[in-house]
Amino acid sequence: MRVLITGGSGFIGQALSTALIARGDDVIILSRSPEAVPARKRVQAVGALHHIENQVDAVINLAGAPIVDKRWSDARKQVLRDSRIQLTDALVNWMRQQSQPPAVLVSGSAIGYYGSHADEVLEENAEPMPGFAHELCRDWEQAALEAESFGVRVCLIRTGVVLGPEGGALSKMLPAFRLGLGGPIGDGKQWMSWIHLDDEVGAIIYLLDNPSLHGPFNLTAPEPVPNEVFSRTLARVLRRPAFMRVPATIMKLMLGEASELLVEGQRVVPENLHTAGYEFQQPRLEDALRKVLDVK
Repeated sequence: MRVLITGGSGFIGQALSTALIARGDDVIILSRSPEAVPARKRVQAVGALHHIENQVDAVINLAGAPIVDKRWSDARKQVLRDSRIQLTDALVNWMRQQSQPPAVLVSGSAIGYYGSHADEVLEENAEPMPGFAHELCRDWEQAALEAESFGVRVCLIRTGVVLGPEGGALSKMLPAFRLGLGGPIGDGKQWMSWIHLDDEVGAIIYLLDNPSLHGPFNLTAPEPVPNEVFSRTLARVLRRPAFMRVPATIMKLMLGEASELLVEGQRVVPENLHTAGYEFQQPRLEDALRKVLDVK
């Protein structure tokens, strides 16, 4: 299979590329800096869609500016929208122009699609709450779904907090936790819907390989946990205390509206993946953290 990946040089994209290459697929990475993509067998980096030659069998769309790194000013919100929706529009238009379009588009989204629902368990058919994160994900998904109009199978991946080595949310938490200065955010009751990087990659490939699957899929482990449980579990794996608590007001002062993703959270479960027959490699949080941190 010949697979085009946007965001292929990112945390998830690199792991996904490695897994695809290992099974014999050819990977094309769309990057603004193709010269910076490490040279590997079976990998081609391109700086623009029109540089791609020959047929592409599948597209995985992971590109998008980091969503919690900065406050959501009006300018930042526009960057977040453009980096997702404009690119997806361009990608779908390119696919439309091909003499034989790719058979499948697996396109990024996030559990922010649902907004905050407190303790409600959220499957893929849950009614979303209004807000910027929901509107961003909704419009991003709608842009991808345009590919269905010319026969492309579209899978939308609503990803939670991805746990993996050397990247993702965990890399930002570890310095404080390793010093014994980590702990819950706010009251710690907000839900964290997480997924191990192996399952993020495994689920994406599962969606690629099963032609009957389409529509939205929550890419989260089967057992979401409250933030306090996550913090205590991480501290236990690291053999460190977790007495510190980050007040919600501090997060709101630092991140403004963007703090809702850390302070409110969502209790998301992967119902459609379960129905589709995907088997999680890392369904339990402590085992997943031990694998990421290489701790017995």
